[in-house]
Amino acid sequence: MRVVHYINQFFGGIGGEEAAGSHLEERSGAVGPGRLLEQLLGEGSQIVTTLICGDNFAVEQQDDLTAAVLDKVRDANADLFVAGPCFEAGRYGMASGALCVAVHSELGIPAVTAMHEENPGVDLYREALYIVDSGANASAMGEVLSKMVNLGRKLSADERIGSPIEEGYITRGLIRDAFVDQTSAERLVGMVMDKVNGNPFESEMVSTSFEPIPVPAAVQDMSKAKVMIITDGGLVPTGNPDKIEGMAATRWGSYSIEGKDSLDGDDYEISHGGYDPRHVQEDPDRLVPLDALREMEKEGAIGELHNEFISTSGLANPLSNTRRMGKEMVEKVKAEGVDAVILTST
Repeated sequence: MRVVHYINQFFGGIGGEEAAGSHLEERSGAVGPGRLLEQLLGEGSQIVTTLICGDNFAVEQQDDLTAAVLDKVRDANADLFVAGPCFEAGRYGMASGALCVAVHSELGIPAVTAMHEENPGVDLYREALYIVDSGANASAMGEVLSKMVNLGRKLSADERIGSPIEEGYITRGLIRDAFVDQTSAERLVGMVMDKVNGNPFESEMVSTSFEPIPVPAAVQDMSKAKVMIITDGGLVPTGNPDKIEGMAATRWGSYSIEGKDSLDGDDYEISHGGYDPRHVQEDPDRLVPLDALREMEKEGAIGELHNEFISTSGLANPLSNTRRMGKEMVEKVKAEGVDAVILTST
């Protein structure tokens, strides 16, 4: 097989986060993890081209990147496109998923990638792709690449792909017809009885799980509390300095409101699809109610308004991604000594 391999700036040896803005670079042959990938592919197969791109550039310029990658994969006369493995790297996973979908749909070339199940790229592309479960730890690189090679061979040969357990890919959430010995009612009763009796069983539908979140203690005296505003409505300073994506955002930003009694629409913009932002652009206080909270601060209804607000976009954001960003925001809230948060949305 002739294989084209896509990796990010870290695995390409360009650098870490400081090189995340690197443009697409093409190198002949295998690079980084591609060397092991090529060994596992075996005799007669080779990585003809490695494509390397910074994670920030990949998600911020996705259309341009996709067009360029399609041209290079076409020129390479590839039989298989491999992206990653991405493990927990969210931007890497989102870019790899988008490129695999484009290569397969536009060029008809099989594509395979690998990510941790909590990677936001999984929720975005699991139905369209076979995504090998990489786990969170890059120390499993060899095992993960082996699964990618096996799956890639089968896809290239148009062979039957087995179940997620058999092949090692993440459940796609697709329902397929199959002949079985028992009706759905009989299977359901059997699972219920197994559960009641403490016997092992496997559900036919994997439900979304939510970790328990204990209810925090009530604020005893709001007149002494430090309050902070957080919004998922996408309000950002003009120019969007943190490059927060308008959909499936992987970033959030914290912006100063120190010395301000209200927000001026000329100073802000909206990075969020799915709703008409004109009313917020006319008066950002409709989304981030600085004016009302300043009045409450002056009246003594709250003790203090924190001098920053946090913002991101909540549109089409995978649960795994929002969990990560929420935990990051919590760390800042705790570090700043905030007692209560007002969360606003669209």
